[in-house]
Order: sequence, then C-alpha cells, then structure tokens
Amino acid sequence: MIEFDDVHKTYPRQINRSPAQHALKGVSFALAKGQTLGLIGQNGAGKSTSIRLMMGYMQPDQGKVLVMGEGKSSPSLRQHIGYLPETSTFPANLTCMELLHFAGRCCDMKKQDISERSEILLQRLGIWEARQRRLSEYSKGMQQRASFAAALIHDPELLILDEPMSGLDPIGRAEIIALIHDLRAAGKSILFCSHLLDDVERITDQVAILHQGNLLYAGAITDLCAASSGTIVSMRDGKELEAGSEAELTGLLHKYAEQITEVRPRCEDLQDAFVRLVKGSQS
Repeated sequence: MIEFDDVHKTYPRQINRSPAQHALKGVSFALAKGQTLGLIGQNGAGKSTSIRLMMGYMQPDQGKVLVMGEGKSSPSLRQHIGYLPETSTFPANLTCMELLHFAGRCCDMKKQDISERSEILLQRLGIWEARQRRLSEYSKGMQQRASFAAALIHDPELLILDEPMSGLDPIGRAEIIALIHDLRAAGKSILFCSHLLDDVERITDQVAILHQGNLLYAGAITDLCAASSGTIVSMRDGKELEAGSEAELTGLLHKYAEQITEVRPRCEDLQDAFVRLVKGSQS
C-alpha cells in the first residue's frame, strides 16, 4: 500500500533562515495491504515530511514513493485514502454534517450514502447529538472526532493517521483505539503516527523509527524489543544488576549467590527499545 525506497528529501536554505535541512536521508520502509505500521520519532525526525510525500503534497529529491502502486497522487487515488492531519483547520461557519457532506462529495459519494455513513460514524464517535453545531464551537477533542469522521466517511482502504489521539481525554483515547482495532480487523491498511508509544504498541505490529532523517529500524515490534537480550538479577537490597551475556550472568551468580532473590530475562517495551536505538545512534 505504501513503499518508500531510498527516499531523500532536502528543504533548501532560505534567506535569513537556517541552512538547507536534510529531512530524509535514504529512507526505505513499506506498509503492506491489511497491515498496521507505526511511524515514530522525535520532533524533526522526518515524520511529517514522510506523510507529505505519501499524500503527494511534495515529491522526493531522490528515491521512490509509491502509494497503492502509484508514484503520483491523483483525485482518483485519494478517494481510496483516509487522511487525518495532526492539526485540522475548519471553515468557521461549517457544521459537522456540512463538513462530512463536503468530504463525501469530494469522493463522489451519493448524498443518501453520506447521510447514512455520517450517522454511523458520528454515533460511534459520540458526537451525533452535536452534528448541527458549528465546528468553531467544538472543543479540541470534538474537533478531532469530527476530523476522524471526515477521514472515514468514504470507507477508504488506506488510512494515514497523524497524531489521532491529539486533544482527546483518556476515555476518548480508549474509544479511538477501539475504533482503530475494528478498522484493522476489517482489513484496512493503517499508517499510525504518534508520540504516544504505548498507543503505537497497542495498535500496530510493525514500526518504522526515524531519527534526524535517518531510518533506525523498520520491522516487527516483537523483533525490535527482543533485539536487546540479557538477564536481570534482583538483589535483597532492592538493586538490580544486568547481565548481557551468559559469562556475565555466571559471574554475578557466583559473586552474589546469597544475595540474589530473582533472575529473569530482560524484556523491553517499545519505549525502551526506541530510547536504546536513539541513544545508540547519537553515540
């Protein structure tokens, strides 16, 4: 569904601005049909540039970006993509229903189909009762739900979600995560970009990690978290020692035999693995 092959992108130097910025440096990763991929990285890592390339808002300087097999965006292609931007800007005079009718008509949907689909989505997202209120009167969380509905109105095959939990309270986050799980179960292909690594780990199986324009890792989260092998040795005084090899473990067992209370494998979560990769690249 999405393929990046040795993609480079540089923003040229501007007058009275910083030097040329190398936003992406030979980045390659892929999102297969029916797969869910988390795109993560610190601010300035290249995530937003990657999404702009996927949406066809710009072209790479070098390399290849394919979306659903096509190298250039077109109106017909975008009818199969649901895009949720990190920050949505609504015309102040539109109601939520008017927004959804506009989004649906842009995808050649019939008015009756838009109305039926809108009710299903807004009921699921909890803003059906506020459907005739102006979007300018919505809270940040309600605006995020409306944006999600606009991204889903045409039942797209591919979803590109940029910080979909932005502005949501804990209940809202849980509801959106449940909705994404349902979309995943329905066979949708989902690219999920977020700083909330717990959410990424709960929603996706695959991850692509960017840092300062470089790709640090692309593959299964389970493989990434298992890459740092080792053993944790717990002591009676509460301290924990780490053994990175069998020889180190044997040495600790001999040295602290009477003080050891537990020996267990070291298990990383996504955040641990992310920090390890980023710090390793910096050193």
